[in-house]
Amino acid sequence: MENLLTLLLTHPHMIMTAKVVLTSFFWMAGLFGVFNFKVIVQEMVDAKLPSPKFFASATIACQLAGSGLLISNAGGLGWLGAGALAVFTILCIPIGHPFWKFDEPKRTHEFHLVLEHITVVGGLMLAAAISVLY
Repeated sequence: MENLLTLLLTHPHMIMTAKVVLTSFFWMAGLFGVFNFKVIVQEMVDAKLPSPKFFASATIACQLAGSGLLISNAGGLGWLGAGALAVFTILCIPIGHPFWKFDEPKRTHEFHLVLEHITVVGGLMLAAAISVLY
C-alpha cells in the first residue's frame, strides 16, 4: 500500500495537478486583474499604495508569472515562482489584512484571513521543495 501511495503522489500528473490547484487562486486573480484592471487599481488606492497602476500591474504580473513558473517548472525555476508567490502572500498581510488595526469582529475576521495566507505560504514552501526534487 505504501508503494502504491508513493507511486501515486510522485506521479508527474499528480504533481502537476497539485501545482495547478495550489496556484489556482493566484492565476485566477491574475486573469481577473487583466480583464478588470480598474478594479485592481482601486484596490491599490484603497490600500493607500503609491503609484496604484504600477502596483496593480506588478501584482498581476507576480500572480501570473509566479503561477506559470511553479506549474511549468520552466528552466528548473518552479522554486522561484513559489517563492515569489510566497513573498507576495506575506506582503499582503500588513498591506491588505492588518488585523491589529481593527476592532472586533473585523479583527478576528482579518486574523483568520492572515492564518489562511500563512497556510498557503506553507503549501508554496512544499511546492518549492517538490519543484527542486521533480
